[in-house]
Amino acid sequence: MTIQVSDPRDRLIVALDLPDVDAAEAMIARLGDAVTFYKIGYQLGYAGGLPLVRKLADAGKKVFADLKLHDIGNTVGSGVTSVAKLGATFLTVHAYPQTMQAAVEASRGTAMKILAVTVLTSYDNDDLKAAGYQLGVRDLVEVRAQQAQALGVDGIVCSAEEAANLRKIIAPEMCLVTPGIRPAGSDTGDQKRIMTPTRAIQEGSDYLVVGRPVMAAADPKAAAEAIVAEITAALG
Repeated sequence: MTIQVSDPRDRLIVALDLPDVDAAEAMIARLGDAVTFYKIGYQLGYAGGLPLVRKLADAGKKVFADLKLHDIGNTVGSGVTSVAKLGATFLTVHAYPQTMQAAVEASRGTAMKILAVTVLTSYDNDDLKAAGYQLGVRDLVEVRAQQAQALGVDGIVCSAEEAANLRKIIAPEMCLVTPGIRPAGSDTGDQKRIMTPTRAIQEGSDYLVVGRPVMAAADPKAAAEAIVAEITAALG
């Protein structure tokens, strides 16, 4: 592990993939102090959830704004500035050089960190080929991670399957954030590149993004606490 995080709870990012703000706030209340870090993505963000970033930040929580920005540089920069003002801890952009450069420049002077999304965890080699890419998942992730490092991006979003390899080629201060985390016995859903919390930590992941295994659990708080306990044990 290269990222120093004193509280293992801060390594678990619970994805608030819910249809509206009321549902999100009810879930946050249920989870209580078991969760310190939340992800707000397209579903909740487009349902009026972006102001929740500020509300959570003001309550002492950390927020991962998973908006995957990708546009012309000026538009990306303006978006980054707006999200930083909300108090987000992390913001994702797609790992294209112009996009990453614009995001890094716009984030300077703020506390928000920029994360580059390499290859979505629902993609495999066949999906990349169908999309016109010549590289497979592993090679494309590596190329994009190297570009991100050169441009000063703070961290990488990748599958835990790529974490061990990326740890060998990126700077130690860059963080690895891995979605596609599924506790043993969980439904894989639409994810193709997945890993358990224990293995993800062992492979070099710094932060684990977990959605459905917590959201859909009969007792979400207990599910989150179990994952944190697994992270704690894996850290040794």
